[in-house]
Amino acid sequence: MDSNKPRKPLTALTMSLVLPGLGQFYNGELNKAIWLFLAFAFLSIPGVALVALYLPDGLMMPTLALSVIAALAIWIYGMADAWRGAKARPVYRPERWQISGVYLLLIIVCDIIALPLLTAYVSNHIVGAFRIPSASMEPTVLQGDFLFADKRYNCPGCKASIRRGDIAIFVYPNNRTTLYIKRIIALPGDQVVIRGGAVSVNGKPLASAADSAVETEDGRSWSIRPAVTGPNVTSEDGRGWSSLHTDQAMPNAVLEMTVPPGRVFVLGDNRADSYDSRAFGTVAMEDVVGRAKQIWLSFGHGGVRWERLGKVLQ
Repeated sequence: MDSNKPRKPLTALTMSLVLPGLGQFYNGELNKAIWLFLAFAFLSIPGVALVALYLPDGLMMPTLALSVIAALAIWIYGMADAWRGAKARPVYRPERWQISGVYLLLIIVCDIIALPLLTAYVSNHIVGAFRIPSASMEPTVLQGDFLFADKRYNCPGCKASIRRGDIAIFVYPNNRTTLYIKRIIALPGDQVVIRGGAVSVNGKPLASAADSAVETEDGRSWSIRPAVTGPNVTSEDGRGWSSLHTDQAMPNAVLEMTVPPGRVFVLGDNRADSYDSRAFGTVAMEDVVGRAKQIWLSFGHGGVRWERLGKVLQ
């Protein structure tokens, strides 16, 4: 019986389109198939996380672009190589493991299980990507910004703990399916006083009388939009990327409190346009899940805001 089954170039190319390396597997090049898949998986997921977290600020955007281009190049190379490899095999005797069930199993394990699990692990524990849907953190973070958040933060074994002045990602206390972004103003035991828009922590005003648009705490400074008018803001949900929600607050309320143990007090930088601890109270420390790190894309009314790409958030 003739066991010759020539490899079909179109079939090999399509397999590599569905899963990098699968076309090489079809051609009997098992070692090449494994390396192509691992290279694509690393560059497209953990590689992006390493770029976002460890490279110097000025190198983040060009290296991120290069890593995405490299992942696409490996994908395209895999398809072209699978096509060439199939054409070079007009005479071919398949191995016993080259059967339809094994191909389907590889697609399920790698494409449907392994890659999504790897993506979820990186997103939940290393670095997350978020879209900003409103103006509550302006002028620091603008509506339409896309940012990376460091998830190696405020957890057992993490090197970075919560500090005053951090731009934090946290679970909204009244809806645990929703994430918010605000600035941490006070830690457990701190005394917070807000009068007429002026904020004091432990008896020290955050803004000076000479410049109410800049606050300083623990040696860190940031710009704010003082609460000079009533609130007027709308929120929107994001699609595709996680959205960080914002809403309205009463900026001129008088508030005096001591932050309870295990909780933090948060405010939006846009004090007249932010729904924050003035409205929903303090936030449990365990619900602070990340720290905003760097902007990787930004859209405004005129299109891409190129000057914001790679901006480090303080």
